[in-house]
Amino acid sequence: MERYTHEPVMLEECLQALNIRPGGLYVDGTAGLGGHSEAIARRLDGGTLYGFDKDAEALEYCRGRLAPFGEAVCLIHSDFRCMAAALAERGVERVDGILLDLGVSSLQLDKPERGFSFRHDARLDMRMDTRDGVTARELVNTLTARELRTLFYELGEERRAPRIAEAIVRNRPVETTAQLAGIVISAIQGLPRGGDTKHPARRVFQALRMAVNDETGALREGLESAVALLKPGARAAVLTFHSLEDRAVKNMFSAAASACECPRDFPQCVCGKRPALTRHKRQTPSEEEIERNPRSESAKLRWAEKL
Repeated sequence: MERYTHEPVMLEECLQALNIRPGGLYVDGTAGLGGHSEAIARRLDGGTLYGFDKDAEALEYCRGRLAPFGEAVCLIHSDFRCMAAALAERGVERVDGILLDLGVSSLQLDKPERGFSFRHDARLDMRMDTRDGVTARELVNTLTARELRTLFYELGEERRAPRIAEAIVRNRPVETTAQLAGIVISAIQGLPRGGDTKHPARRVFQALRMAVNDETGALREGLESAVALLKPGARAAVLTFHSLEDRAVKNMFSAAASACECPRDFPQCVCGKRPALTRHKRQTPSEEEIERNPRSESAKLRWAEKL
């Protein structure tokens, strides 16, 4: 089995958030290379772990890593947005905990042919599920400048989106990661960066990856499923790696934790809404973890418990 450099981010914090119970049913919605999954499986004590991933290559690696746990682990090739239906097919209606790690795996970033990273030159792709779907190459070569600008603004929070979008359209066709990164760098050359020392193309690559994989829609549907799947007292924990994801998780947990939504001037509640969750304070990695694993630097963990 090929080996990858992979250290699960905020591992102990995730395990504490899940509060794993002997004999429980748990879901790792983003099994990836199996770091979190393996740690959960070691604590099952008669329980079962259902691991999901839309990346077939990552799931195959995870399958080899978790083989020693036998039938205690069930791996499913599917997006976590579909976990409720996939679990129902297996007779599972409620679970004791759900973990979602929204980071991009080492396999995706470190294999040039997957076309995710500006650090390697390869054909633009960025699909986590390579069975079908639009590629990043198709997006950059078919969207209008206005559509690209909106995409970079909304999914990358890239304030220089207009210049970058226009530069991409002028230089089409754009075929490779290196070509795209070079266009972005040239487009913003000389503009103030406000102390930003990270790669100038990272926000554009983030936006394209999120669009290719519909990550915003998957997160919304996945969290809605998670709230419905949790047993009373069960927990959902979510690791995010940029502000868009963190804000989305915060807002969805807040909405599920809120009670009456009637206008303030109503004399009494008519909506009947009751809180479904109690949410907990956001956590970030320790300085020691960031020094040991720089990829954890932007991570944030939020978790909530079903009432």
